Amino acid sequence: QVQLVESGGGLVQAGGSLRLSCAASGRTFSPYVMGWFRQAPGKEREFVAVISWSGGRIYLADSVKGRFTISRDNAKNTVYLQMNSLSLEDTAVYYCATTSRLGPVKRVAVDEYDYWGQGTQVTVSS
Repeated sequence: QVQLVESGGGLVQAGGSLRLSCAASGRTFSPYVMGWFRQAPGKEREFVAVISWSGGRIYLADSVKGRFTISRDNAKNTVYLQMNSLSLEDTAVYYCATTSRLGPVKRVAVDEYDYWGQGTQVTVSS
């Protein structure tokens, strides 16, 4: 089993920044891709970013390119999502996810992931 715990969410003004963290436990962390998703009220969960096990390959949703970055520290079993220039549209619950299934790094669908954290709320105010 894998446990994922997100942290770092909160209330921030538009234009501000937050860094989310996702700590993993329960099995060897490093060989697997790690993703971030978000879900706004009344909307489906959507892909935000994914990172390969080495950190050398990263994919970002078009809506966050140039503003968000994803990184990981395998020594700490932690993946990060740095969010800059936040806008009202970024308000959502943010989830990290991983999978033990082999496959491409670029996984953008919810059903490509097996393990999810409980989510952390990010609220952007005007």
